Amino acid sequence: MHLIIYLRASLLQDMSISVQNVTKLYGEQKALDNISFEIGSGEIVGFLGPNGAGKSTMMKIITCFLPQTSGNVKVCGFDVQEKAIEVRSKVGYLPEHNPLYTDMYIKEYLGFVGGIYKINNLQPRITEMIDLVGLGREQHKKIGALSKGYRQRVGLAQALIHNPQVLILDEPTSGLDPNQIVEIRNLIKEIGREKTVMLSSHILTEVEAICNRIIIIDRGVIKANDTTKTVVDQHGNKRVITVEFSDKVSQKELESVAGVLSAKHVRNNLWAVQHDADTDVRKDLFNFAVSRQLAVLTMQQVEKTLEEVFKELTA
Repeated sequence: MHLIIYLRASLLQDMSISVQNVTKLYGEQKALDNISFEIGSGEIVGFLGPNGAGKSTMMKIITCFLPQTSGNVKVCGFDVQEKAIEVRSKVGYLPEHNPLYTDMYIKEYLGFVGGIYKINNLQPRITEMIDLVGLGREQHKKIGALSKGYRQRVGLAQALIHNPQVLILDEPTSGLDPNQIVEIRNLIKEIGREKTVMLSSHILTEVEAICNRIIIIDRGVIKANDTTKTVVDQHGNKRVITVEFSDKVSQKELESVAGVLSAKHVRNNLWAVQHDADTDVRKDLFNFAVSRQLAVLTMQQVEKTLEEVFKELTA
């Protein structure tokens, strides 16, 4: 019995973010509808959803900027309403619209933020943050003179300067060029080795490249919560195989094959064949070719993408 209690306590300590039955109302409008999820220590989790789905509202509740209407939220074991100061000391937050003092120099601004957190040995910490986020060449500039990419780096530096256990990032690569996106992505992955990261983004390829797990929310309700592969497998109830024959076949002939839901002509003798996820139609397609004295030149399973699943879940 004591061992079970100890294991449960250890599991709770490992949960950096715990959201239980949270609802948020704006007047009559329900922004969050009784949602629950947990994010463990050291995870990088993508928090996805269309505009107005409730993503930013949830992030603001976790970071103590908004109170929930009902339910419980804990960060590193601290309740966000009862222990807001303790929560803020554990969380680094980069909001979607990165609020910076543009008349300040980079070092001056980081010193200002570090002073709020009462960081000891602040100057070495500022130097460390500038090196970590790649601001070395720009460190003597005013924030107002920086490009969007470098302003995002300043935002990341301020979110990290107090060495938080949890990092909340709302659209961290918004407005960046492809090179900057790769650099920020690599930085987030590096940070995620030691910290818990909750990341919101509309760029699904970015989420796939960075995150261990995804949570999809729509109209305040969680639609999926698992690894990317599992979510795609669970919700991809229709699959596609591309098959190329040695000679012409008709759409009607292909759609007569057992298990085939539809067939679409791609080019020449290449077809995209949609089938039920529970049915392996490859053998039937081979038998179909043999019965018509055709050869199968290529056959390839086309994996459903996260983008396709996302559209289905949030349509």
